[in-house]
Amino acid sequence: MNLPARTRSVLARLAPRTLRGRLSLVALTTAALLMVILTVAFNAVVRHRLEREADDELRTRAAAVATTVDIHDDRVRVLETSGDRLLDTNAWIYAGGRLLEQPPSESGALTRAADALAAAGRRGCRTVQGPDTVRLCAQPVPGATARATVVTALDLAPFRSSARTLLLGSLALDAVMLACTYALTRLAVGRALRPVRAMTDQATQWSAVGSEERFAGRGGPAELAALGASLDSLLDRIRAVLRHERQLTGELSHELRTPLSRIVAELDWWRARPRSGAETRASHEVVAEAAQSMRTICDTLLDEAREGMPTAPGTADAPLVLNRLAARADAPGAVRIVVPDGPVPLTVGVQPALLERIVSPLLANAVRYARTTVTLSASRSESGIRVEVTDDGPGVPAAFTELLFQPGRRADPGDGHTGAGLGLPLARRLARSAGGEVSYEPGHGPGARFVVILPAG
Repeated sequence: MNLPARTRSVLARLAPRTLRGRLSLVALTTAALLMVILTVAFNAVVRHRLEREADDELRTRAAAVATTVDIHDDRVRVLETSGDRLLDTNAWIYAGGRLLEQPPSESGALTRAADALAAAGRRGCRTVQGPDTVRLCAQPVPGATARATVVTALDLAPFRSSARTLLLGSLALDAVMLACTYALTRLAVGRALRPVRAMTDQATQWSAVGSEERFAGRGGPAELAALGASLDSLLDRIRAVLRHERQLTGELSHELRTPLSRIVAELDWWRARPRSGAETRASHEVVAEAAQSMRTICDTLLDEAREGMPTAPGTADAPLVLNRLAARADAPGAVRIVVPDGPVPLTVGVQPALLERIVSPLLANAVRYARTTVTLSASRSESGIRVEVTDDGPGVPAAFTELLFQPGRRADPGDGHTGAGLGLPLARRLARSAGGEVSYEPGHGPGARFVVILPAG
């Protein structure tokens, strides 16, 4: 049924806004419908029962009146008794369709109705509507060869009054029960939804303080436990996304710092004093190379960060990439970067940009802590191509080797060197995304050695 827009708008405004109100309204409507059905059925049964009682009383009176009828030799005669006046009240006696006796003061409508019942010659009842509702019943006189019938009448006002009183009482009881149903439903629904309100408050507080609390495991109904488990799973996914976002942001800032520093340094150097055309072009090339490096870093990290996106296929000449990294490294004057020449070409099964991003953090750490020399080497092994980054610095403390690849962890934050503790975790994650691994060799000394294993191309 299509309701007008105005009617729908009014119904929408009248509808409860809360789940508690809606459930209470549904319970009230259901209870009202059920009570209406029960009330109608109950009062119908009561009316039928009262009508049966009235008919039984009429037949009892007819039987009493029939005892005053004498039938002898097919003649019907009414005997006069001491209780004749009481018996004659609301009673008609017929013989062969002829009226022998009737109440002293009755309306013609009742007499006509009694005549019709007597003419039928059998038991029967009917109701006559008028100023007063009267019930008439006809009862043939038993044992009479001649047809004789007694018709009695009864005022139904007391019975109707009883039925009306019962109807009003049942309606009042229905109203009380509906009020109780609504109140109890609101109370029960409110108590049932109390854990949901508590979960809402907890979620608001948790979002504000970044708590690691969980909804599940707090008891309560199975439905709320299932809801809590679903919310916990959703929170875990959200927190994983946030951690991944923070990690990606930190890695981008960590990797972009070096080329950005080169751009800033080159611009400062170029603006320090007038430059020749050749020097200007050289500065432009350095800036362009650093900008391209930043673009490559962003593309590499963003491609790797896309969930379900495998590393793009490609190959890289390992010695060529290592020499390029050594040439770009900002090493102090006392540190020398050595890339030994290999006897055969070594091709890695990853793109050159990805190989650079894997080795760059290892090289940056080696240059940061080396005393005199950093060595980059590549060789072939059973697992693929092996790239080693070795320095002659103080090495990694034995107690810190288990935490070496955890994001944000540094062995000595106050050692005077900058760093956020993100380079080594990034190198390992990128290597694993390409099917390789980054590890630390604790037995090497003096200094530190990191090993990168990548598939051969």
